[in-house]
Amino acid sequence: MDVPWTLVTDLQSTRPTALTSRVPAVDPARLVAELVPPPHFATASFESYVPDPVHPSQAAAVQRLRDAAQAVGRGAGSSWLRRRRTQPEAVYLDGGFGVGKTHLLAALAHAVTAAGHRAAFGTFVEYTNLVGALGFRQTVDALAAHRLVCIDEFELDDPGDTVLMSRLLRELADHGVALAATSNTLPGSLGEGRFAADDFLREIQALAARFDVLRIDGDDYRHRSVEHGEALDDDAVRAALAGRAGATLDDFGALLDHLATVHPSKYGALLDGVTLVGLTGVHGVRKQDVALRLVVLVDRLYDRDVPVLLGGGGTDGLFSEEMRRGGYRKKYYRALSRLGALASEGAALAAATAASTTDAPTTSAPTTSAPPAVGA
Repeated sequence: MDVPWTLVTDLQSTRPTALTSRVPAVDPARLVAELVPPPHFATASFESYVPDPVHPSQAAAVQRLRDAAQAVGRGAGSSWLRRRRTQPEAVYLDGGFGVGKTHLLAALAHAVTAAGHRAAFGTFVEYTNLVGALGFRQTVDALAAHRLVCIDEFELDDPGDTVLMSRLLRELADHGVALAATSNTLPGSLGEGRFAADDFLREIQALAARFDVLRIDGDDYRHRSVEHGEALDDDAVRAALAGRAGATLDDFGALLDHLATVHPSKYGALLDGVTLVGLTGVHGVRKQDVALRLVVLVDRLYDRDVPVLLGGGGTDGLFSEEMRRGGYRKKYYRALSRLGALASEGAALAAATAASTTDAPTTSAPTTSAPPAVGA
């Protein structure tokens, strides 16, 4: 039986593509324009943050950031020279996973933007990648046009990048740009006091006195573990992707190889239009450079709320125990937490697809060879 050409075209359009087939070209201007709170925090506000009364530091942080937003707004009308002569706002949010630091940082950026001023928002890695793509001086010039620069997930595990970021922030502060940053305290270090804050202030010595450190206590509001060992069968991954517009399907090993050919600053563009990612043959990653590229991809997936279907071994043993004890441990714990959340969403979609297939009524074969009318 001949299938109408329009039906064939429609079926092909919903067939999963592969991330490995994408080689994004990104204009440098886009990298700067995309420094805004990601879709996951597009509606974050001070009002939508619900402080836990058991931990007063959460409510205190909200009020302090409200004050910071107002202070940034008041300074916007002053001259560039006057702003250089006054110390701009600089706050640092210290706390464990899931206490709402990124939510509050995004809320601060939204508040400043709503008041008519420019605010940049990006992760530590996105800013270091920006310097790599534009050059240091061009990055300073681009960010100096903003009233506020927010750095999420400030990372202290790479001395070179930390020094680079310290210099960048120092120059921005000298231009009168307000600064805000977050970083994570590891789950096992929550009882050690200002673990991340002490590291942060030590590593950015030239800026330490400018930052007001806000400790945010509390439990992970998501109440989830960073370990998610459950995985789907590879065939189940493929079945769940069938007919889904915007879905991609890749062999995990092939994708890791492909990431090595794409600059990390372009990983966001790699996901343009993607609504669901399927990965088959997921296995443990043992090379540090490969693992760190995967961490960046997971961050971009999480920013964009893209569910993931994990075949093979799933997140079980994805990063070795040695990696999770090493210098990049915070990155790996964050990636496991975020990938686990996205995989849970993906697994729910797969279960719904399997249920709908099982419950679908059986229809008898047509008695005529004439194809059905498309669109009927």
